[in-house]
Amino acid sequence: MKYTTTAISLLLTALPCTAAEFFLKNDDKVVMMGDSITEQHLYSSYMEAWALTRFPAWDLKFFNVGIGGDNAGGGGGRFMRDVVGCGATAMTVNFGMNDCGGPGSNFDDPRYSGANKIKEFMTSMQKIADQAKAANIRVAWCTTTPAEVMDEGPSVLPYILNLEKFSGAVKEIAATNGNALFIDQFHPFVAAIDKARAANPKNRVGGGDVVHPGSPGQTLMAAEILKGMSFPTLVAAVEINATSRKVVRNKNCQIEGLKIAADGRTEFQQKDNALPFFPDGDAKNILLWVPLLEQMNAYHLKVSGLKPGQYEVRLGGMKVADYSASQLGAGVNLAAAALTAGPIADQVKAVWAAINAKNSYFHDRIFGGVLRAGGVPEFMGISPEQVEVKRMAVFNERMKKMPELFEAIRKTLVIHDHQVEIVPIQTR
Repeated sequence: MKYTTTAISLLLTALPCTAAEFFLKNDDKVVMMGDSITEQHLYSSYMEAWALTRFPAWDLKFFNVGIGGDNAGGGGGRFMRDVVGCGATAMTVNFGMNDCGGPGSNFDDPRYSGANKIKEFMTSMQKIADQAKAANIRVAWCTTTPAEVMDEGPSVLPYILNLEKFSGAVKEIAATNGNALFIDQFHPFVAAIDKARAANPKNRVGGGDVVHPGSPGQTLMAAEILKGMSFPTLVAAVEINATSRKVVRNKNCQIEGLKIAADGRTEFQQKDNALPFFPDGDAKNILLWVPLLEQMNAYHLKVSGLKPGQYEVRLGGMKVADYSASQLGAGVNLAAAALTAGPIADQVKAVWAAINAKNSYFHDRIFGGVLRAGGVPEFMGISPEQVEVKRMAVFNERMKKMPELFEAIRKTLVIHDHQVEIVPIQTR
């Protein structure tokens, strides 16, 4: 499977779409299965935050069941416990890194047995597919990410080419299992790596180690998976004509109390149906190579007919950006500015904190603390059956807290209106 720069550039373009096209649906319970890359709770949490902020009125529940060192065979073996046990209606499957094995010098080298590894991988993936069909669970089959070698030189080495072949196997599994969704995050990741190295051979994209992307790389993962799911990019769009003093267009939001002064000062109350999102911290380093923040968040403001000059945009009384009249007349994307300060930024931070609280509890107290906990030594006189009875009793007891944590997330997603001001900057 070869990739080209042209094909990759097309993959990196987020197209507008609707909720009806989005893979995830209201009332879904989404289980994200994978290996240690999934267990890091980065791309899975970013996906969760993007989906919830784009559809704050939906009832979406996410569960991460990634296990370090796991492979497709392990996923198939624990499917009933970890996927069906969470009541999944949809899931993502993200295996391949461990299935690929070590960095063989050549895929066809008998010492590597690449063909046998692929066959074993596809058999295991089909076992997951069969169980998902039986449980009526929709599956998004995701390729693994490439390894990002730390040495200077070529970004694509034999091991990465081996991983590419496993990506092809994922595509084949999706194609042979009905309407299952195939998502390629491998090639967009390679494209970002190549772009960074072309600028400077020392540049690295992922922010983690060779195998495990850090926040920047996992932001790219989350975005590419969501793009593959036809994630709607629109947050809200407002267009105002300052000359006629009218709202020309408002999409996915409501506008009230428009006032426009003689000097061009414009203000109104805006209530959105969605929120922008982008991970904070060093995740933003990915923006050096892929403009994901604006690709994933169309938060548009257009004000035509303003007098020439510079204008300050304030949200909830907080300055978030400066634009010229010509920029505002052409239209700007407020996503980055709105996430920097003000009421929208504050709300998104609250959503993110509630998501992390839920995910930490589930991982530490339920998935890791109960389901993956080891057995009891034989000398204690408790049979394996008794252990499982006790395990399920604790599981059921700790799961009682999950509705409270999901409700805490829901409360942070209640959107209120905020004041928008476009204020002329007086120059001396």
